[in-house]
Amino acid sequence: MPATKHLYTIAEYLALEEKSEGKNEYHDGEIIAMAGGSYRHSKLKTNLIRTLGNRLMGHRCEPLDSDMRVRVEKRLSYFYPDAQILCTPPTFDVDDPKKTTIVNPTVVFEVISESSEAYDRGEKFSMYRDMASLQEYVLISQETPRVEVYLRQADSDWLFSHFDGLEAVAKLRSVKIELPLAEIYAGLDFGPERA
Repeated sequence: MPATKHLYTIAEYLALEEKSEGKNEYHDGEIIAMAGGSYRHSKLKTNLIRTLGNRLMGHRCEPLDSDMRVRVEKRLSYFYPDAQILCTPPTFDVDDPKKTTIVNPTVVFEVISESSEAYDRGEKFSMYRDMASLQEYVLISQETPRVEVYLRQADSDWLFSHFDGLEAVAKLRSVKIELPLAEIYAGLDFGPERA
């Protein structure tokens, strides 16, 4: 007989996550371990948080790093975005008494790699779209200086924009800031061996 897969409750997931050395996502009862990051991934996240912090200084919105978990309530899913922007006071997940999970980000950022790209563009984006607070979803490539922005429209469609090259400046319309790609990709090499 095939083994039955154990489905975890949210309470079990949160208790396990509190003790976990790594980060794990949660989707409808299943716990999925997140792969470790590379130097490029870490460098991009660090540059992104620095750039967001500088651009949002004195702004009503604030950046949050990948330690703040996000819950998509409609899907019973939990994620650790690479970065996010919060423009209202945090609304914490009612099932998380430790207040380590919010449900109301305005912008979510994911640094994509070859292994995560299809998931980040497809299933993960589909789940994020169920968050009423989410106004922009931003994908940042590790392979080439490229930022893709999906902006929620009034009719629930998403407007796609992309910004390519180190001279480009990505525009985040929901929070009215611009992100120079030269700052996000500072210190990373895109020589011929990376092509």
